[in-house]
Amino acid sequence: MTPYEQELSRIGETVGRAASADIKKLKLAIVGASEASIIAIGSGGSFTVASLLCSLHEAFTGRVSRAVTPLELICNPSLASISPIFIVSAEGKNPDILEALQRARQHSSRTVHVITNREQSPLMGRVKELNDVTSHVFELNEKDGYLATNSLVFDASLIARAYGELDRQGASIEYRVDEIAFGDLSLDAWLDSSRSFTHEAATRGSLIIVFSPNLRPIAEDLESKLSEAALLFCQLADFRSFAHGRHLWLTERSRDSTLLVLTEPAVENLWIDMQPQIPSEVPTFCMPLSGAKPKDLISGLIAGMHLVSKIANAADRNIAKPTISPLGRRLYYANLQSLIPPPHEDNLRGETSKYEVLGAHWPSSRSSGTIRRALEAAELAFEAQKFRSIVFDYDGTLCSSNDNDRPPSPQIVAHIVRLLEANIVVGIASGRGGSIAEHLTEVLPSAHWANVRLGLHNGGWIGKLGETAPDTDRLSDFLIHARRIVTNLQSYGVPISVIRATAPFQLSIRFEPGVNTETMWFVIVDAFKQAGLETGTIVRSKHSIDVLSRGVSKSHLVAQIVRDEQIDPYEVVTMGDLGAWPGNDASLLQHKFSLSVDLPSRRLDRGWKLAPRHRRDVDATLWYLERLSTTVAFYAVF
Repeated sequence: MTPYEQELSRIGETVGRAASADIKKLKLAIVGASEASIIAIGSGGSFTVASLLCSLHEAFTGRVSRAVTPLELICNPSLASISPIFIVSAEGKNPDILEALQRARQHSSRTVHVITNREQSPLMGRVKELNDVTSHVFELNEKDGYLATNSLVFDASLIARAYGELDRQGASIEYRVDEIAFGDLSLDAWLDSSRSFTHEAATRGSLIIVFSPNLRPIAEDLESKLSEAALLFCQLADFRSFAHGRHLWLTERSRDSTLLVLTEPAVENLWIDMQPQIPSEVPTFCMPLSGAKPKDLISGLIAGMHLVSKIANAADRNIAKPTISPLGRRLYYANLQSLIPPPHEDNLRGETSKYEVLGAHWPSSRSSGTIRRALEAAELAFEAQKFRSIVFDYDGTLCSSNDNDRPPSPQIVAHIVRLLEANIVVGIASGRGGSIAEHLTEVLPSAHWANVRLGLHNGGWIGKLGETAPDTDRLSDFLIHARRIVTNLQSYGVPISVIRATAPFQLSIRFEPGVNTETMWFVIVDAFKQAGLETGTIVRSKHSIDVLSRGVSKSHLVAQIVRDEQIDPYEVVTMGDLGAWPGNDASLLQHKFSLSVDLPSRRLDRGWKLAPRHRRDVDATLWYLERLSTTVAFYAVF
């Protein structure tokens, strides 16, 4: 048994381990991305896993998704600006994947998930240093040889199981390697029938793989292994791409070519029509899968690995541990950070977001002199004004919208402390309640608490850090009616997970993972309109929708600070992430001196996002804070 065959002999055990692993967190990540197209990143065998992830995501959600190499993201980090990112790396030491993660976060990627098999690795070390990165570690101690085998099957099986179980509403997916079959042939019998074909493929040194688009991950893994091991030249084409020109290989180079066909029921008739037309001198072999469901894809990946082993044996090659030349090592360890500069930043950092919030997306004309002059006026006004207070939104501004149970990062805390030490009054306005106060008392020195003002429940309760909001259970008739409407929606099957009333201020509605609050806002508002209720107090954050009592507003915190501290209103600057109504920071960013970290206000004289276009949320907040010069007041120079 060759070293590569020894690795393959452990695959059954690996699949069993994947079947018993805890994948609750991974399934939540998939659900969270279910309303979006995703980008999955990997190299070598991990690219196969990334491709499988995207294929399953497309199949189950209908969202076009894309597997890319790390270099594609490094050269174009804007790929990470909209779509959730899944980074796959078995060992977590690939220099390309480390740089891709760094570039994605530098460009404020929306959501980043890292799937890896090593808790202790350079990749996980980087993950722990960055905001908004969620790790999914599935330990696998056995190390693959030169080609990815068990780690690939392990991670692919975890992902296939996650999608399969989600599709079946949690029902377990049972899978056994010894049950792999192709028609009436077991895996071993199918491989035995390939003997003549694998000999010809190894001898001729050229293989064309024609495949069903639904089986793309299998085709890509075969090409990857055959090419990385330098076994033979391999080209891929789906059935119809092959028909558009590549068929010349079968007629003009028939003596040099071999043909491997990957089929499943969707393309079965294409293969039946094509098969008799293949020249007899072209050795042909078929992998007929029974479908393209998660289990089928795993079966095809495993069968493909065994077929590669047969070709390697026919060529008398040790593909588990080939000799790596100095050239290969130098190429692998190239310093990407120095060799590939980051993309050039344009100087229209505030204009682009303002155009987009007004509906002027690319390729609309963006040459309005009015907007350019308004931006210049806003920047000049900030440079000329001194400030004695700053009021922040919390979720999405001081901490990630996903980190509902954590305090702000140490970097944010350090900046807040710097402001407090300069006697700046710091306000924090949030739709949430007492948990914010608990987190802030954990990280801020008690000597500064008196200078920290809280506007909890969207400004319904205002007080100092350390004070406790009074308990009350009396809801207004409006909120009682609102709760009844939302409860009815939940009973209809609307994906509402939590309905929380905070008397007398608001009703907060949270949704199942992956549900877009922007979409659900219309559902809630429509239900209120049908009931004849006011809708102007319904606002949304990135994780919830809040129905506010009349008179509740985050802007009240600004007014309270102005009144208590006898500060000129123009000496207060506000900051939030959703500055355009119905965003829950719209009232906060109605203030004259206001800054957005994501979605700006639609007004031209305030609520600008002056941070670079590729920075958003906490990253944009840090960019602003790094540019504040503090003494007894502070100046903002952007």
